[in-house]
Amino acid sequence: MKDAFTFRDHDAEARLFFGRAMVLWGVVVLALLVLVLRLYQLQVVEHERHAVQSDANRIQVQPIAPTRGLIYDRNGILLAENLPVSTLTIVRERVPDLDATLADLRELLGLTEAEIDSFQRRLRERRRPFEPVPLRLRLEEEEIARIAVNRYRLPGVDVEAQLIRHYPFGDLVGHAVGSIRRISREDLEHLDRRQYSATRYVGRLGVERHYESYLHGKVGYQRVETDARGRITRVIDRVPPVAGENLRLQLDLPLQMAANNALGDRRGAIVAIDPKTGGILALVSKPGYDPNLFVGGVDRATYAWLRDHPDTPMFNRALRGHYAPGSTFKPFVGLAGLTEGETTWERTIQDPGFYRLPGQSRMYRDWSWRPGGGGHGTVGMQRAIYRSSNTYFYDLSVKVGINRLAPFVAQFGFGRTPALDLPEASSGLLPTPEWKRAVRNEPWYPGDSVNLGIGQGDLLVTPLQLAAATAVIAAHGRRPLPRMLLDADGDLEELRSSELPPIRLADPADWQLMAEAMADVVHRGNRGYGQNGTAWVHIGRDIPYRMAGKSGTAQVVGIPQGMRHDDLELTERQQKHAWFVAFAPVENPEIALAVLVENGGGGSSVAGPVAREVIDAWLLNRMEGSAVARN
Repeated sequence: MKDAFTFRDHDAEARLFFGRAMVLWGVVVLALLVLVLRLYQLQVVEHERHAVQSDANRIQVQPIAPTRGLIYDRNGILLAENLPVSTLTIVRERVPDLDATLADLRELLGLTEAEIDSFQRRLRERRRPFEPVPLRLRLEEEEIARIAVNRYRLPGVDVEAQLIRHYPFGDLVGHAVGSIRRISREDLEHLDRRQYSATRYVGRLGVERHYESYLHGKVGYQRVETDARGRITRVIDRVPPVAGENLRLQLDLPLQMAANNALGDRRGAIVAIDPKTGGILALVSKPGYDPNLFVGGVDRATYAWLRDHPDTPMFNRALRGHYAPGSTFKPFVGLAGLTEGETTWERTIQDPGFYRLPGQSRMYRDWSWRPGGGGHGTVGMQRAIYRSSNTYFYDLSVKVGINRLAPFVAQFGFGRTPALDLPEASSGLLPTPEWKRAVRNEPWYPGDSVNLGIGQGDLLVTPLQLAAATAVIAAHGRRPLPRMLLDADGDLEELRSSELPPIRLADPADWQLMAEAMADVVHRGNRGYGQNGTAWVHIGRDIPYRMAGKSGTAQVVGIPQGMRHDDLELTERQQKHAWFVAFAPVENPEIALAVLVENGGGGSSVAGPVAREVIDAWLLNRMEGSAVARN
């Protein structure tokens, strides 16, 4: 029975328990030692690194966008301003479920698909993490209240106060002042990333683009402390941004309005220049577009309409439109002939209504030609200008020749970019034998010189070029570069004198004689059929000042030899372009301009009255102001 009982060995159990306890205690001590060592490493050895990381999580350095400079007209009227708006933004990294958040915001604010598409595009183009991305640029007070009430379920969504560019006069000055656009990835390749770290917009066209470095200003910074949700709890320190320069333009808004109204609903362009300074007083291209559409990002449907519209409202005709100048080119050909000694004011030719090169049968017709007759009879330089004789200038351009004609007229800005601060301005095309050989692999023919003599053929100019060239005649050869800028808050390089060497004629008296011949275009009247200036009946009967002008009608479609066409048989887009250039008063010119009416028809009858209306708005108001001051 004794074997059935087993006695417990308490000593052995005590030794076993003690051994296990010591092992456990050793593990605990080892763990505590590891913890102490790790704590020592974190608190002592790596203290500085972790302190920096802690500050980085708690303290953020935020760039502060500078306030963009304002743009005024010469009278101090605001053309481009900054309006405060409340903008709805999202920080992607703080939104747990972006799709759910957008769905909630769609329900709260009635977001459109276009707004969400624009947001997604901005999200892809953002430059750094935790950057707020705009969803809706302008919030109403009621919308702000809805966001505030539902903020608890919209993490990462915030309402920010921003300054948004605004153009009070919309499409009236869109092509003149230019516009801004959201910064794209392509923009960042040439922009200073530090200076633009907080900026969302950059000048893209016109004055806004050319003077971007002055208008933008300098970025500021602030160090802020944030909580776990990323909300700012306090501002530690701040370096304020430097606002951009305010600019005052040569542009005169009342004259801009007058030019816009004078052109009406017709396609075309008007450029008016002060011949003394080169200041651009008015620059109109119609139809125009509202630059405010592009400030926040235009939706696809609107952009497609602007892009695909047959009247191309986004195309700046004044700066980039290429047109044959027609007869407005004749005064420059005339001055070339006088300077090169190929004609005089006394020299005359017989104008039968057409011209033939020696030994050729091809007929180059005058506008007065008709089967079996036509022509201007005996024509000298003065009459060739005020009656616009094609035959006289056919003959003269051939006598001068392209190798002397092209370099001479190039001095007036043809074939070159004429503006100081309009980056979109085109150089047009002044054809030469070298150009024709390089582009068409053909020689220069005498017939090319014939066409060039009346502003046709391959010659292409812009309204800005033609206005600037007319201003040179008005200024008797002085060539101040056309410019938009009048003055600014700071010292801008463009404010310094920018004038090319003057054009020298063989006889300086030819400047005034040409001005008088152009004045006859407008003022010579009541002399009988075939003796009046081409524009007298349309604008010269009751004009209270002396204007020098020249009309031009540029063909859009070719006319076969020996044929005449009826304008009524042509479509609207096939009608001739109507030109008129002018300056006034003749004795002391204060304004020079070029008017283009696309497919308008006759230069004197269509573009002439537009020019008269614009010059009236400039001169008569000033005359009235002077009369009031004297009284």
